[in-house]
Amino acid sequence: MPDALALENLSYTFGAGSGADRAAGGGGGSATQARPLLSIASLRVAEGEQVLVRGASGAGKSTLLYVIAGLVRGAIGRVLVAGKDILTMGPASRDRWRGRHIGMIFQTFNLLSGFSALENVLAALKFSDRPGREHAAIARELLARLGIERVEAEPDALSVGQQQRVAVARALAVRPALVLADEPTASLDPASAHAAMDVMQSMCRERGAALVCTSHDPSMAGRFARVVDLSAGGAGEPHAAF
Repeated sequence: MPDALALENLSYTFGAGSGADRAAGGGGGSATQARPLLSIASLRVAEGEQVLVRGASGAGKSTLLYVIAGLVRGAIGRVLVAGKDILTMGPASRDRWRGRHIGMIFQTFNLLSGFSALENVLAALKFSDRPGREHAAIARELLARLGIERVEAEPDALSVGQQQRVAVARALAVRPALVLADEPTASLDPASAHAAMDVMQSMCRERGAALVCTSHDPSMAGRFARVVDLSAGGAGEPHAAF
């Protein structure tokens, strides 16, 4: 079986892409302002492995996840997700591959406003290979496992912790090979943050999904067998090139 994720000779420079750079926190930038942010010789994440990515603000943690997901343009090298290099795909093929093989948990959750918790999970299932008649049952079962009883409630009517659980359900609904979590506990108090991580990590293990999680919270390091520091550099490990 291929690794869930493999990065080879990956580099990314602000200004090399487009307005999508701003979505990753780069703020865009003209060619004259371009500067290298990520330079990764090699990084592999095995099927089911859980990795914490940490680094100072501006080290490129969020940008790395957006590059892996194919949500920014301009990256050079290879980004293999479930054995396929997303950098060689056209936009439509990349979107389909991401929808089926990558689950994303954003820092602000990015739940669809005006849609219920159930509808948010159903939106992700549109990309799955499961028959449409099964989607509602899958979504309801997953939300129930995560303790969401008010499945018809919209995100604004849920607590922050409940919103985070809906985001986890949405990310795992298609049984992805890889889950990317960008500072998923940044909006939670310390006790709630660790409870939320318990849920997210256990659900990823249960579903066999690899997890790559970013955080600046030092207390999170003890939860992961493997920690990658974007500020550390070193052969074969990610480093920020400023």
